[in-house]
Parts: sequence; structure tokens; C-alpha cells
Amino acid sequence: MAEDNAPPIIKRVKKKGHDGHHGGAWKVAYADFVTAMMAFFLLMWLINATTEEQKKGIAEYFSPVPGLAGQTTGGSGFFKGDTVASDGKAINQNAPPSVTIPIPGTPDQNQSETDNDKQGAVSDNDFEKNGAKDKNKQKENVADAEQAAKVLAEAENKQFKEAEYELKQAIQNTPDLKDLAQNLIVDNTPEGLRIQIVDQDKLAMFPRGSSVMADKAKLLMQKVAEIVKKFPEKISISGHTDSTQYAEGNKYDNWDLSTDRANASRRVLIDSGLAAQRITNLAGKGDTEPLVKDDPNSSKNRRISIVLLRQTPLTAKAGSADGAADAPQAQPPAQPAQPPKQQAAAPPKG
Repeated sequence: MAEDNAPPIIKRVKKKGHDGHHGGAWKVAYADFVTAMMAFFLLMWLINATTEEQKKGIAEYFSPVPGLAGQTTGGSGFFKGDTVASDGKAINQNAPPSVTIPIPGTPDQNQSETDNDKQGAVSDNDFEKNGAKDKNKQKENVADAEQAAKVLAEAENKQFKEAEYELKQAIQNTPDLKDLAQNLIVDNTPEGLRIQIVDQDKLAMFPRGSSVMADKAKLLMQKVAEIVKKFPEKISISGHTDSTQYAEGNKYDNWDLSTDRANASRRVLIDSGLAAQRITNLAGKGDTEPLVKDDPNSSKNRRISIVLLRQTPLTAKAGSADGAADAPQAQPPAQPAQPPKQQAAAPPKG
């Protein structure tokens, strides 16, 4: 019962709160941060939206000018709400020039884009015109090149006719060579001027089966050298034999004989004053290109062929003008370029 009459005890517990006043310094810092970010993004936009000339103008505007510190434009200043071009403000003649930055989508920019489109259309038309002019110029160059080639080919044909005439005259004027006039065949071919020294029945340039040139043949070859060394064309030499084969088992054949005869002719030409570097090709053809196809064993098939190679291609018109179009064509090989099968034993010939 004593406990029921005891006075009540009231305990007051004070809870510590966390919403006390901490001051407003953080708000100032946050405001500075937001301002700095806004200035940063504005700077980024200006860099992206302006040209190099506009950037240069802005930089010059903010650059301090010596001796002008403290001067104003007559207004309240650039950073106090007024621009350098505000109405009613006097403009200082010593102040830096103002810069106008066009905003995308403004009438000025739209007009500029229209002008650029017109300029682009004009540029495309100029490109097409220039392309047409280039094509016409290329056609003219091709026509000029063809005309020049034709003129050079005709001039070369005249040189060949001159060489042929001089060679025949030299033989006629040399008593020791008059009987060799029939051994000389000169014709104008697509390859060039071909001079052939052929054997006759009783007048051979080389002894049978030998590559040692006869004295009269050497004299004729010297006359050929005197004529051809006056002209600039390169020279090709080839040797030919008839179809008479060496004895079976003989390692020396018509291929070797024709090559040795061509090389002997080359030495005589060089010894007679012809420059060695002009001879660009030397070949032994054996009996693969007979002059008389119907008679492979004819003495005329044994010959030396000297060709003044053309420097310019022979055109049809140029050939017909000088009679070269009707000239005998180069004889194609009558047999494969391989030594023929050995016949029965026979005395060395060729």
C-alpha cells in the first residue's frame, strides 16, 4: 500500500537534434561553382560556334591596350549590362573594335548559306566545263602525237630510200663489187630497212659449212658498213642457212653455223667503223626462215640479214606514201625453232 501512495517521478530526456543551424557558407560556394560551370559551358559554346577570325576579334577585344587603362565608352561598362554599341552611348575612338557573332538560324546566316549554295552550283558548272576542256585537250594531244609519229615515219622512210640508193650506187661504182650486185637484196619492211647478202650458185659469201667470210663478201660488208653508219637506227643481224644437214652424230649443226656467220658479219661491220653499241640483236636462225620456200636447199637461203630497225612505227598512210606498204613482209618461221631431225650422213653444207 505504501508503494501505491508514493509520488510519481517524471524524467525528461532531451534528445539532441541534428538540424541545428550550421551557417550559409556552403550556399555561397555552391553558387560560385554553378557560376563557374555556366561560364565554362558558355566558353565551350563560343569556341564551337565562332570562326577563327571571330575568335581572334574576341581575343583582341579582351586584350589590355597600353595607355588606355581606365577609359570607358561613356556607358556603365561592358560587364555592367551595357554593350559597346548601346544606343545613346558615345563610342571611344581609342577603344578596341567590337565583334559581332552571328547566331545560328539568323537571317544573315541564312543569306550566307544561300550565297554558298549558289557559289557551289557555279563551282560545279565550272568543274564540268573544265572537265570538257581537259577531254578536248587530251584529244588534241593524241591527234598531235599521231601526226608527229606520221611525220617521223615518213622521214624515216625517206632515209631508208636514201640508204638503199647510196648502197646500190656504191656497188655500181666499185669494179670489184659489180659481179656481187645480184647478191644484194634491199627491201623496206615493217621492221625496218632490210639488207640481205645472199649466196648465188657460183658466188658464195662463205665456203660451204664454214663461217670464214670470203674476201669479196668482206668487201661488200665494208661497203654496207660505210652506208649504215651514217644513220641513227639500231641494227639487228641474223644468219640463215639452207636445209642441208650435217652428218648424223656431228655436234655442230646449222644453228651453230648460222650464228657463227652472223657473228663474223658483226665483227666485219665493227672493224669497218660501225659503232658496236648500235648492234642490239644477233641471232642464228638456221634453216627456219628460208628465202625460197619452195626450194629449202636453194643457195639463196644461205644469207646474212642486216636490218636497220625503225625508230617509229610504220603507219599505213606513211607506208603508202613512200611505197613501203607494198614492201615484202618479214618471213615467218617455216619450221619450229628447234634443230630438225638429223638426216642420213651427208657432207657438211650450209
